[in-house]
Order: sequence, then structure tokens, then C-alpha cells
Amino acid sequence: MNNLPERLILVCNDDGYQAPGLAALIESVKPYGKVVAVVPEKGESGKSHAITITLPLRLNLLRDDDYVTMYSCSGTPVDSIKLALNQVLKRKPDLVVSGINHGSNSSISVIYSGTMGAVIEACLNGIPAVGFSLLDFSLNADFTASKFVVKRMVENVLQHSLPPMVCLNVNIPRVSVNELKGLRLARQTKGVWKEEFDKRTDPHNRTYYWMTGDFKNFEPFAEDTDEWALAQGYASVVPVYVDLTAYHVMNQLSNWNYEL
Repeated sequence: MNNLPERLILVCNDDGYQAPGLAALIESVKPYGKVVAVVPEKGESGKSHAITITLPLRLNLLRDDDYVTMYSCSGTPVDSIKLALNQVLKRKPDLVVSGINHGSNSSISVIYSGTMGAVIEACLNGIPAVGFSLLDFSLNADFTASKFVVKRMVENVLQHSLPPMVCLNVNIPRVSVNELKGLRLARQTKGVWKEEFDKRTDPHNRTYYWMTGDFKNFEPFAEDTDEWALAQGYASVVPVYVDLTAYHVMNQLSNWNYEL
């Protein structure tokens, strides 16, 4: 008789509990264990690692059956993970997955991403964690290929685990299952978002600004990057190390004068 505890998988996102990408992710991971989803009650894109400290947080039970328990959280994705670990779950989950985000989180977008904020919070707590994003903002996006990617990555992580302080950022191109070339291990592309602000006037003659912008790829021909892999029809898999120390300049900075 198998006395091992059932595998526990925590699911989060930044698009809210009604997002089709969340439903696709839950459907993909259900075969691997009991799923508990704690997700923002509304879209929280671009919140990165933000937490709520000036307002109370609320949880609302949305679903509870043999396969999935789901709560909505009034806060951010990171709030959702913190509440899940502290108040909802009776033990640490075996895996945290976040997404499937509607839109890319490749290259420098990883630092803005609420999807990856949830993943990094799990990683900080010693839990293997993966974020998934599809390069399609549409609510009618086709997640068929994404489901294959999720299953392969979940199987890999459950079999091999991840090193301490390392999580995964997985992005999936907007292609059909037949067009998807596979998965490709990559590094984060060097690039930047160049924002512009469209200055407008509201009906009360007050000025407001609407942010727009384009992504500037600094290395469009580098074949070891996530942007290149996605452009070629691969899902990109980027290991993210949760330590912002620039170790390669420690010796250089050690020669500075630190006396007051």
C-alpha cells in the first residue's frame, strides 16, 4: 500500500481567476497531484514583486472539489503566494506554477512580471517553481501547444527538481502544436522597453498620460537567447537566479574607499 502523501501543486497567475490561461494551466497540472490555486481576483499584470502593506487582504473560496481548490485574493500575485503558504496550505507544496500568462515575459520583462513575481516568491521559500507565458494577449488565445510545454516542464521539474534559489521562466511562441519546434534552454536576451507617454486631456480638461512603448532587442542575432528561440518557433526555458549580487564586479569595487 502506498502511504506517500499526495503531491501538492500550488497555482497562481497575474491575470486574475477568470483568465483562460489559468484554466489551461490547471487543466495541464491536474494529473500530477492535488491542485490548490490562489490567484488575484483581478488583473495584476506588471506588479512584479509588489506586496500589499496598507490594506487588509481577503480570500474568497471559489471552488473546492476532489481535484482543485481555488481562492481569489484581493492582493497581488506575491500576496497570493504568501497567503497560500501561510494560511491556506497545511504543508509546503511540491511545486508552484504560475500563468499561463497572456503575453510574453521574455527578456527584461521578467523583472516587471507579476507572473514571475509569484514564481520568485515561491523560489525564495525553497519551492521548485515555474512561470509560463504565451505570446498572445487575446482572451481567445489557443493554449493547446502551451499545455504540451507545461506538461513536459512539470515532469522535468518533478523528476529532477531545481537548485536552491533557481526558478524557471518559460515562454511559448504563438504557434500551433504542429508548428512548435520544441523547447530550448536559453538565456535572457539583453534588451530594454523604450517607453513613450501619450499626453491626453480628459473631459474635465485635466491632463493625463497613457504609457506606450516598444521592446528594443540589443542582440537580435544571438542564438542562445530566449527572444531568438521564440522567433524560431521554440518555447524558451530560462533559469532565473534569485540573487541580484553582481559578483563579477566585487573585486573591482573592493578597491574603492569605504571609510567615512
